[in-house]
Amino acid sequence: MIEASLSANAASLVSDRYVLLAQRIGRLALACLHREVALEYKPGLVTPWSQGSHEDMDFSTFLRSLQSLRHYFPEIATCGCGRPDFRELRLLGIEAERQMLLATGGINTHRGAIFNLGLLCAAAGLITAKQQGLEAALACAVVRESWGVSIMASPTDGHDEYRFSHGQKVALRYGVGGARAEAAAGFPSVVAVGLPAYLSVLETTGDATCAETQALFALIASLDDTNLLWRGGAAGLAHAKRTAADFIARGGVLARDWRRRVDAIDSDFRSRRLSPGGSADLLAVTLFLARIGELG
Repeated sequence: MIEASLSANAASLVSDRYVLLAQRIGRLALACLHREVALEYKPGLVTPWSQGSHEDMDFSTFLRSLQSLRHYFPEIATCGCGRPDFRELRLLGIEAERQMLLATGGINTHRGAIFNLGLLCAAAGLITAKQQGLEAALACAVVRESWGVSIMASPTDGHDEYRFSHGQKVALRYGVGGARAEAAAGFPSVVAVGLPAYLSVLETTGDATCAETQALFALIASLDDTNLLWRGGAAGLAHAKRTAADFIARGGVLARDWRRRVDAIDSDFRSRRLSPGGSADLLAVTLFLARIGELG
């Protein structure tokens, strides 16, 4: 009797630990999304002071969207502790997207984040349940190995995150993988490009803004961003990638005049209506993975 009571108490403590850690995981995801949208130096993208290339959204739209997602990330992290299949995660994402669209009046601000960071929060929960240490490479591997096949095979019904979306249309049209393939493969662009760029500049300068900007430009230069394809076609994507690569080659944020150059690139992108939204999504993933080890 006493042993049974002790076992029940131990199970309760473990369960409580999972819930508390899931809340921390969710708060980190939300903080990284806020950090991404609050970054000033993002060509063509919404910032606190600019709508970028967008006429239908501004900084306040993103804040309303973030508020609508405050329960989603802890919830999907908690779900991950139970080692769910992809269908369970997908249903949570569908509801989160519904809440987002209600908050923004039908404007898509965070569909990519609901998908990408939702998967990584679930992966962090699963790692916690296995009592393993949280680290970036492991979280990416869990997404790939646990749900990668299902991500690529998921149905395109009326609730699918890519059904009739701009991303799916251009991915099919131009033969690029898009967000789905990136996630299914364990976020290789973040692991190989975004994180190294971010961590290198952070170590060199100690300046988070510089590190975030460098990571964003590195991602733009390397990613087949479906948002850029949707707005500018193949020529627009090539222009954005070439411009970002030139920024990096000329020193990036370590160059003395980097802010002036980013302002000029922003003006150029806005004149062409280019918006590297896919790269911005992966910047948020980069920031999340850079800090995931802090959670224990």
